[in-house]
Amino acid sequence: MGVMMGGRRGDTREQIRRVALELFAEQGYEKTSLREIAERLGVTKAALYYHFKTKEDIIASLFEEVGERMDELVTWAKSQPMTREHRIEVLERYAEMMRGPAGDLMRFMSQNQQEVRDLKPGEDARARFRSLARVLADDRDPVVDQLRARLSIMSLHMSVFLTNDMDISDDQRHEAALEIAMELIDGSRSRAPGRRPAN
Repeated sequence: MGVMMGGRRGDTREQIRRVALELFAEQGYEKTSLREIAERLGVTKAALYYHFKTKEDIIASLFEEVGERMDELVTWAKSQPMTREHRIEVLERYAEMMRGPAGDLMRFMSQNQQEVRDLKPGEDARARFRSLARVLADDRDPVVDQLRARLSIMSLHMSVFLTNDMDISDDQRHEAALEIAMELIDGSRSRAPGRRPAN
């Protein structure tokens, strides 16, 4: 059954992306055509072309939106004193992003790893991940703390697709993943010997 598009342009683009991601998850990125996306939406290909010319454009728009939010988070995080409370807030804000487009993007990337490697935005996303991790722990910190920072972020990423077969709500997934991420960061705070002093 088709999904009729309507409303503001931004809402329409969001509808297209949601339906496209559903089809990519069901049958794979390479096997999904723009025609099938248009049919699922209940519109003509011409109407779809008005917003997106290719499948790559649909994914690129998702990368762009998530990238902008990531850049805003990193910029804000760098402007704050790096205390334990601040690190926790960074993780909380990032976990909240995982409820929306960022979570959709993580699912797509996990299901279409080869295709993501061939897309330029995929490398940009990996660079942003590294930037966020360095906010939590940079190269002046012990290696174990740098790894803890990356694993704390990865726990939020992986919760999106590792819980698909679990009978839990999105709120339960969100809370459990955030608890794990914070435990990892708290573990690094407890390592006083050799630790770079907190600001």
